Amino acid sequence: MSLAELIELCRGRALVALTGAGCSTESGIPGYRGEGAPQRSRPPVTYQAFLKDERTRRRFWARSAVGFERFRGAEPNAAHRALAGLEACGRLDTLITQNVDRLHHRAGHQSVIELHGSLHRVRCLECGESEARSELQARLLAQNPGLLQRQAQELPDGDAELDEADELEFEPVDCRACGGVLKPDVVFFGENVPKATVEAAYEALERAEVFLVVGSSLAVFSGFRFVRRARQREIPVAIVNLGRTRGDELAQVRVEGRAGEVVAALERALSES
Repeated sequence: MSLAELIELCRGRALVALTGAGCSTESGIPGYRGEGAPQRSRPPVTYQAFLKDERTRRRFWARSAVGFERFRGAEPNAAHRALAGLEACGRLDTLITQNVDRLHHRAGHQSVIELHGSLHRVRCLECGESEARSELQARLLAQNPGLLQRQAQELPDGDAELDEADELEFEPVDCRACGGVLKPDVVFFGENVPKATVEAAYEALERAEVFLVVGSSLAVFSGFRFVRRARQREIPVAIVNLGRTRGDELAQVRVEGRAGEVVAALERALSES
């Protein structure tokens, strides 16, 4: 289907959007699937493994310490700015994101529901103390001098592919308050999205006259559930993505294209009408 059909569907209607990794790939953050997705030798760390295994936590933080440097340097792209523009002109009610990079906030978006949390904060699993990820990064690098000189491939969500020997040599740090185990304030694979977050997203969806999906394959249920709910409520679904998605058969309009180009064109058209 065409951009013109997307514009016509959205014109004069209140939008609620869901964004995925494809919204941030144009900022240089790799996605898990689709065009340009990197190959990885091992699957991402699961929540259960992180809790139970000290070696898994060591490996996770070694890779994260390297990957976070480039991750935090990413800048909002045209898609983030266009979505913030749609909010500013009153066309977009709420943005639900599967991303953990905070680029929507940096683009100026105000009403954002982070389904999977944010990599920019960490929490202690024992006392609940919170710490900015940038502060933790300084402690990790001080504990592991020379780490950033190691060869590594960038992976999604601030991860990196390191040699196993580098992972085993890495020295993690603990909670500053109690010495407990630290975890990024994000939903890991195998972990459930908090119930309050899901309910807030469902409440936002009830206000939608069009549900707009941008840059998500909808492969994981945490995002796909909202497309199903929209269909049940007879809310039109529009999808902008490179490649097929799990929700294609439920969409009224499906536009194949890069998020930055398509959403920027949509924002221009709707802000002028």
